[in-house]
Amino acid sequence: MSQDALQRLNRLPLRENLRGLSPYGAPQIDVPVQLNVNENTHPLPQEVIDEITTSVQAAAHTLNRYPDREFTQLRTALAEYLGRGLTADNLWAANGSNEVLQQILQAFGGPGRTLLSFPPTYSMYPLLASGTDTTYIAGHRADDYSLTAESAAEQVRAHKPNIVFLCSPNNPTGTGLELDVVKAVYEAGEEPQTIVVVDEAYAEFAHDPNSTAITLLEGRQRLIISRTMSKAFGLAGARLGYLAAAPEIADALRLVRLPYHLSAVTQATALAALKHTDALLANVEAIKEQRDRIVNELKDMGLNPTLSDSNFVTFGDFEDPNDVFEYLLAGGVIIRNNGLPGKLRVTAGTEEETTQFLTLMHQYMERAQH
Repeated sequence: MSQDALQRLNRLPLRENLRGLSPYGAPQIDVPVQLNVNENTHPLPQEVIDEITTSVQAAAHTLNRYPDREFTQLRTALAEYLGRGLTADNLWAANGSNEVLQQILQAFGGPGRTLLSFPPTYSMYPLLASGTDTTYIAGHRADDYSLTAESAAEQVRAHKPNIVFLCSPNNPTGTGLELDVVKAVYEAGEEPQTIVVVDEAYAEFAHDPNSTAITLLEGRQRLIISRTMSKAFGLAGARLGYLAAAPEIADALRLVRLPYHLSAVTQATALAALKHTDALLANVEAIKEQRDRIVNELKDMGLNPTLSDSNFVTFGDFEDPNDVFEYLLAGGVIIRNNGLPGKLRVTAGTEEETTQFLTLMHQYMERAQH
C-alpha cells in the first residue's frame, strides 16, 4: 500500500485493532513457474472438467433462485469422502477454509475472548482474530519449530484461551503434529471449555494420511477438524473449505453464517469433483514424489530442508533469503519468502516445474561457492 493510500485509510474511522495491519497475500507475479502459494499446480483431469461443466450448466438453470441454504447433498458427499462413520450432521462448509475459521471465531471468539496459536504458523490466524475482534495470543515453539504435547498443554493451561488453532501439517514449516499434542491441548482446555481447531488443509499430503485428528472426534464435543478442497483436490479457484465436528458445532455456525453463503455454482463444482476423488487424488501421489525429491536434493546441497508432510518444503540457512528469491525470480520461478529468518518455502509442483526450481538452486549454490 502506498504512503498516500495509507494516509487516506487512516483518515477513516477504522476500528483501532485494524490500524497498521497489512492485508494477507503473497506477491502475484506472472512468471512461468509459480511455486509460491502452495497451489496444486497439476491441471484438473479432463474427466473432472467435463463433470464440473455439466454440473454447473445444470445449476445455471436455477440461478434465479437461492441455493440450498443447508447444502445437504454436499455435506453428505463430504461425509462419505471422509468416512470414519461421519454423517452430514458432522459436516459444515464455507467459501474456503478461511471462511470456516472466520465463522468459528465469530461464534466462539469476539470481544473479550482469546485465540491461541503457535507461530510460526499460518499468517491468517492473527488477521482473522483482528477481523472478529478476538484477542490473539502468540504461543511459542521450540527452536526447531517443533511443538510437544507437554509444551502446548502448558501454554493452554497458562493462557486459558477460548479457542486454539493447531495447524497440522503446519504452514510454513510443513511438519505434522502428533495426535498426542491434540489430545493434550483438548484436555488442558477442559476448565475454560476451549474450542480446539486442527487446521488440516494439507492432510492428504501427509506421509501417513490416516494419522488425522478426525480419528479423535468421538467423545470430544469441542474438537473441530478443518479441511479444504483447494490443495489436494486442485480447486483453489472454487473456494470450498469444510469442517468435521460434533453436530452442535454446525448448529453454532448457523447462527453466524450469512444467508445462502454457498452459491449454487460452488456447490455444483464441489459435488462434481467429489465424484472423481480417485482421479484427483492420483495427483497427490505425484506431488508427494516431487516434494520428497525436493527434500532429498536440497539436503544434498546442505540447505537443511524440513521433513515435510505437506505439498511444500521450507529450507535454507541463508544470510540473505531475498537474494535467492530474486535469483529464482529472474530465472522464471517464484517461491515464497515469508519472513522466517534465513528460510524460504517452495511448493512441490509438477516434475517439470520441480526440475526448473532445482536446476536454478544448483546454479545459485555453485555461484555462491565461487
